Amino acid sequence: MTLPLAMAGQDLIGQAKTGTGKTLGFGIPLLTQVITPTNPEWAEFKHAGKPQGLVIVPTRELAIQVAADLETAGKNMGARVLSLYGGKAYEPQVEALKNGVEVIAGTPGRLIDMIKQGHLDLSAIKVLVLDEADEMLDMGFLPDVETLVSKTPASRQTMLFSATMPGQIVALARRYMTQPTHIRATDPTSDSSIVDAIEQHVWRCHQMDKPELVARVLQAEGRGLTMIFCRTKRVAGNLAEDLANRGFASAAVHGDLGQGAREQALRAFRSGKVDVLVATDVAARGIDVADVTHVINYECPDDEKTYLHRVGRTGRAGASGVAITLVDWQDINRWQMINRMLGMAFNDPIETYSSSDHVYIGLGIPAGTTGELPGSARTREGLAGEKLEDLGETGVNKGRRGNSSKPQTGKSGAAKKPATSSKSASGNTSAAPAAKPKDRTPRQRNRTRSSQKDA
Repeated sequence: MTLPLAMAGQDLIGQAKTGTGKTLGFGIPLLTQVITPTNPEWAEFKHAGKPQGLVIVPTRELAIQVAADLETAGKNMGARVLSLYGGKAYEPQVEALKNGVEVIAGTPGRLIDMIKQGHLDLSAIKVLVLDEADEMLDMGFLPDVETLVSKTPASRQTMLFSATMPGQIVALARRYMTQPTHIRATDPTSDSSIVDAIEQHVWRCHQMDKPELVARVLQAEGRGLTMIFCRTKRVAGNLAEDLANRGFASAAVHGDLGQGAREQALRAFRSGKVDVLVATDVAARGIDVADVTHVINYECPDDEKTYLHRVGRTGRAGASGVAITLVDWQDINRWQMINRMLGMAFNDPIETYSSSDHVYIGLGIPAGTTGELPGSARTREGLAGEKLEDLGETGVNKGRRGNSSKPQTGKSGAAKKPATSSKSASGNTSAAPAAKPKDRTPRQRNRTRSSQKDA
């Protein structure tokens, strides 16, 4: 629906449920407008090597994914695509910019850093895309986005894509777009259409029983790749470790992990070496992994938008999927609000335990299944089969790492002097004796009863 207008250079707002190919919806028009080294016009192109297409995304993982999709789509055209995001050393990204790129997919923070350091010039941008724009607003990136937009030419084409479109996005579009066309590929009156093809289970359960319940759910009939969403980084890390101890090939993705570890976990999940990915909402937006059959909300999401994006990791591109939401007693009011906003029929979740019959019957879990994965089913490689890529230290020159010639400093910042021997009056050199600690005077206390007065 967007291709005819986008190919004609029209500004547009694209709204569609997750998993319907929004990346190619803006990627193909973007790639057709850039001039690459294989293009006959390259010899006379005065902006050769400068980026001509810019895609701004809210998360590092989405930047990597979008860049990979655009690189695949533009391979035969010779388009050079670069992902710019934090958590990775500056040097390789700076070197790629010096060599020249046509398209950039990046996060606002790293893009602005590169501009301030003089490595990135956006004066030749022809097409600007804001992907998952509502998430960027939620994360407080609006000032950064405005800064980046101001660095691009006014004659650019601007496209804005997202699964949800709140009023702030429409206001942003009016400020930076020229007569944009709003295209909706979903029913504008109901967000629940996003989850129509997904089998829903909502259970009220106790926090202490959740790990055992999840371990049994992971042994359901037909269960493939599974994503488990948690609210906090600590819960995500602890759950991934607990599931690994139970025999599942699990990995975690959250903000406390280094970028290399996060990319390692996602690569292992996409390749099937890991079939359980425990994540915070950093992985709920735009991450496209084929064959995700189950999504488990280990903790109740904060609002209906977060719920839609979480469960949207399954049931993609017309496929079916299963979504399971575990609601604590203290989260009942929050869940009822989400249920009401989406018009679902789970206002009062059924009380559930790991031994409840409806868990086994509803998901096809074999009778007698426990919270430990049988040894015969432990066939996946796990993270041990996936190499951890060294992304380097952010902004640190590799040639200066481990330099022992740098003097050590104390708390005050002054260089520490090496220990020297003391010289006696006779000229003999000997080690200075350690100072003998002074004997402490015992503390004197006068103990009196509370009813007695001091004399």
